[in-house]
Amino acid sequence: MITCIECRRAAVDKSIHGSTITATAIIFGGVVPYVPQYREIRRTQNAEGFSTYVCLVLLVANILRILFRFGRYFETPLLWQSIIMIVTMLVMLNLCTDVRVAAELNTKRRSFTDFEWNYFWSWSRFVDYVQCVVAFTAVAAYVTYLLLDSDVFVESLGFLAVFTEAMLGTPQLYCNYQNKSTEGMSIKMVLMWTSGDTFKTGYFLLTQAPVQFWICGLLQVCVDVAILFQVYYYSRYPQKPVSHTTHTTSAKAL
Repeated sequence: MITCIECRRAAVDKSIHGSTITATAIIFGGVVPYVPQYREIRRTQNAEGFSTYVCLVLLVANILRILFRFGRYFETPLLWQSIIMIVTMLVMLNLCTDVRVAAELNTKRRSFTDFEWNYFWSWSRFVDYVQCVVAFTAVAAYVTYLLLDSDVFVESLGFLAVFTEAMLGTPQLYCNYQNKSTEGMSIKMVLMWTSGDTFKTGYFLLTQAPVQFWICGLLQVCVDVAILFQVYYYSRYPQKPVSHTTHTTSAKAL
């Protein structure tokens, strides 16, 4: 005969198991969409269809989110999600930089320390992106340290973090619009964005995360849907001939 204590223990074990699965999905679910895009770029040696400004948006958003946690606590899985996402974006940048440089052997080398705004985030070496990220992190951390006692600053920092992340798909949306095509962009990546953002927004609501999180989560889903509409529109109404050769990577697309 099963006692009440055994029933409660089974219920607790089931709850813990479910929480572990959910936490794991939150931590690693965000980086999964970039696996097909990474493989596509590696296979074609062409990164024209992927905007590396997506990487910039996610790096800024997750750095700010980590700093926000010093002022206001949120779930630990979200912290680990930010750390893993930062590493993933650096890996994507490394690949895109290598591919672009290989396709532009005769172009002038550009670096972060040149401080040329026209070539911002279009540098020739991966180390330049790392330098930029480190510099931004140092400045943001110092400002946060000075203003951590201000509730207004902390809440603004949290909103800025999640709002920046909500703009994740915007560079890709604009890149597709400029190219009048979604060629080179992994549709699997966008579908995973949509499902992941939907799941994440639901998680924010269920765990009563700060209001900034779930409002911007809804915005992310809307941008994802807009990109999926581009996929449909440009496939049904092509705006330019489909290329069968490898393109030279454009600075704007990167």
